[in-house]
Amino acid sequence: MADDDTSRMETVMRKQRAAHHQMRPEPMALRKDRIERAIRLLKEHGEDLCKVMSADFGSRSPHQSMITDIAGTVNFGKYCLKNMDKWARAEKRHVQFPLGLLGAKAELRYEPKGVIGILSPWNFPVNLSFGPLMQVFAAGNRAMIKPSEFTEKTSLLTRELIEEYFTEDECAVFTGGPEVAHAFSMLPFDHLVFTGSTATGRKVMEAAAKNLVPVTLELGGKSPVFMGESADFIKAGERIALGKMMNAGQICLAPDYLYVPESRQDDAIHGVWQGTANMYPTLLENEDYASVVTDRHFDRLQDIVADARSKGAEVIEVNPGNEDFSSTNARKMPLTILKNVTDDMKAMQEEIFGPILPVKTYSRIDEAIDYVNEHDRPLGLYYFGQDTGEREKVLTKTISGGVTVNDVIFHVSMDDLPFGGVGPSGMGSYHGVEGFREFSHARSVYTQPKIDVAKLGGFKPPYGPATEKAIKTMMK
Repeated sequence: MADDDTSRMETVMRKQRAAHHQMRPEPMALRKDRIERAIRLLKEHGEDLCKVMSADFGSRSPHQSMITDIAGTVNFGKYCLKNMDKWARAEKRHVQFPLGLLGAKAELRYEPKGVIGILSPWNFPVNLSFGPLMQVFAAGNRAMIKPSEFTEKTSLLTRELIEEYFTEDECAVFTGGPEVAHAFSMLPFDHLVFTGSTATGRKVMEAAAKNLVPVTLELGGKSPVFMGESADFIKAGERIALGKMMNAGQICLAPDYLYVPESRQDDAIHGVWQGTANMYPTLLENEDYASVVTDRHFDRLQDIVADARSKGAEVIEVNPGNEDFSSTNARKMPLTILKNVTDDMKAMQEEIFGPILPVKTYSRIDEAIDYVNEHDRPLGLYYFGQDTGEREKVLTKTISGGVTVNDVIFHVSMDDLPFGGVGPSGMGSYHGVEGFREFSHARSVYTQPKIDVAKLGGFKPPYGPATEKAIKTMMK
């Protein structure tokens, strides 16, 4: 990486920070104007962005991109516009008796942090850049974005469009490879948002720690699906197939493995198979089905399947059109279900991030609960079934970033629910009021009344009867 890349990033950061200090306090109208411009950018150039996303992937449905990356993000921007006045209000807080009677006041103000960095990934390159940006702007901050090098055309177009709709001291985009990303994560931001793998998240946090930069890490992990005896296996199978096949499984919240009752394993697999066949009767020339993003990622997925097969797993390819995948270089991969998986297989050791679905069985739901609790806390957790007691048992005895009941992934699409992980699946969250607060500094303001409170409370030397009285009152 050229030194001038780092130098430019540092220059832009100084420019943004100077503008932030000079303009404080910025009116809410200006924050809203930035969000409105971001929405306008997406509306006016949504089709262009969908085209370059498809080019970057090799094949990706423009309809899917329009829903997940463009329309969903526009909708989230509108949600922020609707709620930000309420989010930004100062909160009155309680003061101890009798200070309130004497005129003391306490309040909490949500103030902009300053310059916020956004390190966004390749799997939903527009959504995961512009989604956080909406709340970064809502909270009154400026933003610097480093999108993924794997979706190079999308990153370049994003940079061009941001330059057209925003001044450099409001928002700027920096493109380039891992070296640029590393230098970006070393900058002394006021907050840094990273979406990506757990392994890279550790490196980002380590780099940010050198400047004590607070981080929001949206990572991944192995999000389990619990299928109860009371589940509708046909309906559940189709919903699992939708979540696993969208974007060819390249979703941080994709269902990573199924945990099903021993007696219903074939029903569960058939439900997923049939659901896949209904939505994707063919795959190779089907524009609705995405390619795996790079050759390296494709080879990694093939290796996971080969490893499972060599260690005794039964491999079931869901190939409704009986197509020949060996004679194509389109990086299209059929959904591959793995039966009889064991913990020594790669499929059960790392996040899959592709169209591979291991299936495990339990005789009692407690086995599945114990298994999940013995492993890293997942980003998402899914339960299918009508047994409310069993559902609550699963939810109260496990920990995950979020949960969808009787479907997969959908909790992330609820604008008013915070989205985030826990432990190795991430920290912090955005969406909802929680996202606004994530990118704000909660500043406590206490106003002292005219009376000498320190003397009245026995805090002022020389200590004596008033001090002893205060201690006794507090210790009651």
